[in-house]
Amino acid sequence: MGRRLRNSDTRVYCAGPLFNAAERREMEEIADVLLEAGYSVYLPHRDGMEFRLILDILTERGWEPADAAQFLHASIFALDVYQLAVACDCMVWNLNGRVPDEGAVAEAAMAWTLGKPLVAYSDDVRSLIAGRVNPLLVGMVDFQRVGRIEDLPHALKLARHRAASPGDGEPLPLSPALRRAVDDGKSLWEALQSERRAGDNAFIADVVACLFSPEKRASLLA
Repeated sequence: MGRRLRNSDTRVYCAGPLFNAAERREMEEIADVLLEAGYSVYLPHRDGMEFRLILDILTERGWEPADAAQFLHASIFALDVYQLAVACDCMVWNLNGRVPDEGAVAEAAMAWTLGKPLVAYSDDVRSLIAGRVNPLLVGMVDFQRVGRIEDLPHALKLARHRAASPGDGEPLPLSPALRRAVDDGKSLWEALQSERRAGDNAFIADVVACLFSPEKRASLLA
């Protein structure tokens, strides 16, 4: 018999739209349902950083908005890639929206390619293809979607058991580009966790500028 899969051993990446208060509340509801089921989660805007809040601090400190936005985007990319590719074991994907969030689509493609258990949630009736979601998206979740947030823990459990079936191959190795992003994201995450100051945006801005500003990158290439 295979090893018994426990929710407490599993970290879930929660991917979806985060561009307004309603979207953030829905993503928080998804994360909280998973937490109640015993999973640990990574919700980017709550457990990582929120772009607009950190950008405001960086510009207040004298960074040109365009320069700050560029290296802040690089830091968010690296952190989220690290969480998805290495720190998290599986992913829940919120497909809601007139079109699915493009960042979450990229994350789902990465999770699927790496062989991570992947579950999609949607209760949105809007679609651009005759009432159906693009097959290149839902094909990654075997054309199955969960329609109620409260059903996500059970769907995730089933996806994890399917992924753990005997005969599955070894996980794919990370490409050089993906490895670089993972290494950068790991450095950022470890720096943020070392002080245990979650939600301290001023501290997050300090760490991001230290690790990702043009001066830092220039010193690494010197």
